[in-house]
Amino acid sequence: MAEFSLPKNSKVKKGAEFKAPAGATNVKKFHVYRWNPDDGKNPHMDTYEVDMDSCGPMVLDALIKIKNEMDSTLTFRRSCREGVCGSCAMNVDGENALACTKSIEEVKGDVSITPLPHQEVIKDLVPDLTNFYAQYASIKPWMQTQSTTPTKERLQSIEDRSKLDGLYECILCACCSTSCPSYWWNGDKYLGPAILLQAYRWLIDSRDEATGDRLDNLEDPFRLYRCHTIMNCSNTCPKGLNPAKAIAEIKKMMVERQH
Repeated sequence: MAEFSLPKNSKVKKGAEFKAPAGATNVKKFHVYRWNPDDGKNPHMDTYEVDMDSCGPMVLDALIKIKNEMDSTLTFRRSCREGVCGSCAMNVDGENALACTKSIEEVKGDVSITPLPHQEVIKDLVPDLTNFYAQYASIKPWMQTQSTTPTKERLQSIEDRSKLDGLYECILCACCSTSCPSYWWNGDKYLGPAILLQAYRWLIDSRDEATGDRLDNLEDPFRLYRCHTIMNCSNTCPKGLNPAKAIAEIKKMMVERQH
């Protein structure tokens, strides 16, 4: 479970309260992190009473209802609503999750919603993932080849294709990386579980011909080796992937190429 941590010297106070419509009998409270960089105020938690009889089952449904019917200033990311794009990643009830696939019923009592942990906040529930995406670009996440380009396609056996299972499904939501204490401490140098899983996806692809260069790019005291197998990444992945295993496999490849 990822622990939410606020920026230094910030104080999150109780903010505004928005009541459910009169006569609502099935009400659930949502405590939502609010911060606007333009108003000069400290972060605060606004409380929204949502009529669950007129709300969808997922946390994202509640946020959309709040924005549409109660407070249009609330800011968050969302797109596909199918657990595919990763846009709506946030911390729900102390655990990183996709708001579109996180069932409200899973949370007993009030629902607390905050941004992904240990990232600079742009506004409200929107984290700044500039560094995260720059790290992704640094591993060159595309097929690299030196051989002659085939006239039709680069063939791959069924066995080799199966090695990509559990890797290609990553949607770069950043839930795993922002749940990792090593990434909290060294996020400027350590690539983090999401990016390293993506790196392994290309290292293990039989069609890619840049294995040596890719391993050289990761051979660094921080980029790869800050992983301490805490396992938060695998426990929190909303797609059920195992970044910790991918990182271990990269380390194994590093050792094998030295012999």
